[in-house]
Amino acid sequence: MSASENRIAKHLKHAGVRVGEIIAYRAWRVIYPWWFRSGDDRLHSVLMKDYVWHPDEPASGNVRTHGIYSFRDVIRSKEEYWYCVGSALLLFGKVKIWGEVVEHELGYRSQFGKIVSLDYGDPELLEKFRKIYRVNQVPACEPSASKPER
Repeated sequence: MSASENRIAKHLKHAGVRVGEIIAYRAWRVIYPWWFRSGDDRLHSVLMKDYVWHPDEPASGNVRTHGIYSFRDVIRSKEEYWYCVGSALLLFGKVKIWGEVVEHELGYRSQFGKIVSLDYGDPELLEKFRKIYRVNQVPACEPSASKPER
């Protein structure tokens, strides 16, 4: 998102169109502990490294300045991601977005977002963060549903 696009967005008038949630795609950064930086068990925005996505609350942002960015099409790897992120560890998945939403050529900038699934990335990190964010969990079967009664 360029500075000129942000200036234009500040002057957009609401068109009055209301929709429900939109499913979009994005990446999250995994912060590992290093010499001078502590790691944590939270996913971070890729470009705004200090922005933390908390498991029990939606991410939020002002769409007139930054907002929650997401893509219209699936991204599965750093090679498909539009921004150079060097050696950063990324996980990829789906996010539901809502509130005020600005549509762009490749995706969206929204007021709110919540992780729906974590689908691509390092298998061990996927397993760890799926548990933390309670996504992609297979529901436990009820005992009566797994065995037919006789």
